[in-house]
Amino acid sequence: MAEQLTFDLPREPALGRGDFFVSPSNAAAVEAIQGWHDWPDGKLVLVGPKGAGKTHLAHVWAAMTGARIVAASELARAEIPVLAEGPVVVEDADRIAGDAAAEKALFHLHNLARERRVALLITASMAPGRWGLALPDLQSRVQGSGMVSLAPPDDALISAVLVKLFADRQLDVAPDVVAYLAKHMERSFEAAGPLVAALDQAALAEKRAVTRPLAAQVLDKMRGDGP
Repeated sequence: MAEQLTFDLPREPALGRGDFFVSPSNAAAVEAIQGWHDWPDGKLVLVGPKGAGKTHLAHVWAAMTGARIVAASELARAEIPVLAEGPVVVEDADRIAGDAAAEKALFHLHNLARERRVALLITASMAPGRWGLALPDLQSRVQGSGMVSLAPPDDALISAVLVKLFADRQLDVAPDVVAYLAKHMERSFEAAGPLVAALDQAALAEKRAVTRPLAAQVLDKMRGDGP
């Protein structure tokens, strides 16, 4: 029997507060974001590994505060005084180490935000002391900032995300299948979307439900172990 032709339609990531699930791995970060009025000097560094939810939480905060979001690598080309007119999110600040123009721009933004009493949220994959910044004054500023960490998603959090992604695709998947996926998939939010998309496509192509055997088949294929 020929496989059914399928089309994987693009889906925008859901980045609202209602789509952010709280678990022990991120509860402290969520509390810090919600209590942003109490940040020392109005700034916070949000640290966590890739796929832990930094970008999602940054968007939640931006929606709460009306903040602008900018990649640290784009700061050298940004209008810093304009950015500093209101709350700002700077993403992936650890990636600009050694980029003199970007480091100088972040230093300028930091100083302006403090002078204007504007809240500043900075995200990074590691603590500021490990960024390796070349500008000593910037290094001291970020190391003196408050910091909160996101841990990799735990099973409960990954399971909640999978259930939400399956629901978005109108797929009714049994709890034991979700638990199996959470245990065997790559432990990151970034992996969840492509996995659910692949399962949806496989289920449509083979005209079958998303079961544990299908889940195992798709996981093996995504890891390069399957046909």
